Amino acid sequence: MEKEIIQALRAIGTTLSPETIGATVKLLASHAIRPENSNLIERDHMYGPHVRHRLDVFRPDAVTTRRRPAFVFVHGGGFIGGDKGTSDAPFYSNVGAWAAKQGWVGVTLTYRLAPEFKWPAGSDDLETAIDWLTDHGETFGIDPAQIILCGQSAGATHVAGYVTRPRAAQTLAGAIMLSGIYDLVNDDTSPMETAYYGKDMNSYAAASTCTALPMLSIPCLYSVSEMDPPKFQRQAAALVQAHITSNKTWPRLEYLRGHNHLSPVQLLGTDGDYVGSLIASFVNEVLELTPLAFPQQRKKVTRP
Repeated sequence: MEKEIIQALRAIGTTLSPETIGATVKLLASHAIRPENSNLIERDHMYGPHVRHRLDVFRPDAVTTRRRPAFVFVHGGGFIGGDKGTSDAPFYSNVGAWAAKQGWVGVTLTYRLAPEFKWPAGSDDLETAIDWLTDHGETFGIDPAQIILCGQSAGATHVAGYVTRPRAAQTLAGAIMLSGIYDLVNDDTSPMETAYYGKDMNSYAAASTCTALPMLSIPCLYSVSEMDPPKFQRQAAALVQAHITSNKTWPRLEYLRGHNHLSPVQLLGTDGDYVGSLIASFVNEVLELTPLAFPQQRKKVTRP
């Protein structure tokens, strides 16, 4: 990462607010990579009956007879907002573009939001989306046995809710959770979380995934950012403790130095991006693939 970007992110601080989110977006929007060929993008496929049951598909080329991994990205937004993006927005088409550059089929999706739709609506929607991709993926050249699910913030929390369901082991090859929430019982609850999980704290234990995640057979990668708010630091610590208690070892968790809550995803594939290399290495290891030699992968990148 460029030192100037790191300094600017540190100046923005660790508080999540409309102002700091806006400042991060303004800072990073011009750096976001763009899809190289709009003809290889199919937008707004309906994977379910609700208006927010939409997904975009980013293919690496026009060949659909070859079966490829699918990298499915789930946006954040505090359970009450966020979107997969549009053709004229920098985020999160950058994620689909990055996935296609790896030789995978990139998928970005959106889901129903609180307060109208409460827990476990987000994870329910992911189940519906993965089932749709399993059934229709052949159209896009997707290998249904090679689906990787990745979420950030609230998206990571929804991913955690889905991967801890028994059927997920039959539908996913791996999962990535970037700055998620896993323990609702032993941490403060924000108004955004209350909007999704409700005010009845008796249900919070069932909604928490912290103790179930260490028991999964699905390979998982987690991360927490240096400038993540304290809540996400505590959530990462709780996840580590749960893994140590269950497995006597750490989870596969990356500490993303130089990043704030949003920047790891927004800077995927840019010059100096090391998070993309970490994710690609995980995916290739899980799928036992040989990494493709794209220009941005050949550049030497180092952690700040």
